[in-house]
Amino acid sequence: MSQEKSLYEQVGGSAKVDALVDRFYDLMDLEESLAHLRAMHSQNLSESREKLKCFLSGWLGGPDIYSPKHGHPMLRARHLPFQIGLQERNQWLACMYQAMKDCGIEGALAARLEESFFKTADWMRNQAN
Repeated sequence: MSQEKSLYEQVGGSAKVDALVDRFYDLMDLEESLAHLRAMHSQNLSESREKLKCFLSGWLGGPDIYSPKHGHPMLRARHLPFQIGLQERNQWLACMYQAMKDCGIEGALAARLEESFFKTADWMRNQAN
């Protein structure tokens, strides 16, 4: 009996998650349309990159490397200090969707991830707009 591969495996494992996160933050630095989102982060993105790589590993069904280093993700609680409305959600998603495209994540896998990312990003909203 064959077992379905995890999203982590379908994406391409650690190397692809690292590439995705690096492209995500590179785009945030490069694209003027993402300036508002970029301003919500510290000047040095090293810690943000590391945490998102660790988080996505487990979120995609790969090794849980976030919790041993940083504790329970408590995703919404960790983001409460930031005002996250439609603009922030949409910029985050645009950045992630472009990073996925640039990293060659396409087709049904991309559609599945886009849906999951949308649900998570929308759940993070804490502003009414």
